Amino acid sequence: MILSWLPEDISTFGPSIDSILRLIIYIVGVAFLLAEGTLLAFVILYRRREGRRASFVRGDSLRQLAWVLVPVIIVIFLDVAIDVRAKPIWDLVKEKRPPAALTVKLQSLQFGWEFTYPGPDGKFGKQDLVQTTTLTVPAGRVVLLLLGSKDVIHSFYVPQLRLRQDAVPGREIPVWFEATQPGKYDIACSQLCGVSHFAMKGILRVVTPEEFQQWVNQHWPKSGGEPGKSASGTGSSLSRTEG
Repeated sequence: MILSWLPEDISTFGPSIDSILRLIIYIVGVAFLLAEGTLLAFVILYRRREGRRASFVRGDSLRQLAWVLVPVIIVIFLDVAIDVRAKPIWDLVKEKRPPAALTVKLQSLQFGWEFTYPGPDGKFGKQDLVQTTTLTVPAGRVVLLLLGSKDVIHSFYVPQLRLRQDAVPGREIPVWFEATQPGKYDIACSQLCGVSHFAMKGILRVVTPEEFQQWVNQHWPKSGGEPGKSASGTGSSLSRTEG
């Protein structure tokens, strides 16, 4: 029920991320009810009454220490269980990056975004196209972003992609996604980066592969619409680089 409050999921790995959130919510929810229920029961059972004297509990007997040790052991066990469950999802998102159909360099700065597309040959440095604010990508294709920062630490965040990654000055951090649904989605910086942090907004524009090819032809008209053959065999002229 709580997950229904989240933005719609348009990422191929989004369901895996949501499954971890669901597990954590269930565990924390049950722990909250047990803890608050126990506290309420103690308040009622051991409330002040006439003829009953208060007593000081030292907590130095094993029976008394169990009230602390048993919950600690349970919490550690559940924490390890969550880590074990999350490991394959971490590997999917962070370690096992699939081959990319499109690679874009993303530079963050106070207070905006710069997206650099390679030329029709798929290589940076010759016919690069720099776009500000809007990142245009095809649906159903793996997109590789190379994140960097020109000044301070920023954080690329698109809730619908279930994707958040810090951009650190002096480093180039790769992150990938595959959007499943065309549309326009907000890009936010989720790291406090200065006085105008609130205004650091962008747009992720997801289009169909055909619309993306038209967009490519508009920006590289001399390429004749042939910026490289797709390795997927679908006939799309997206350049493919290995992640």
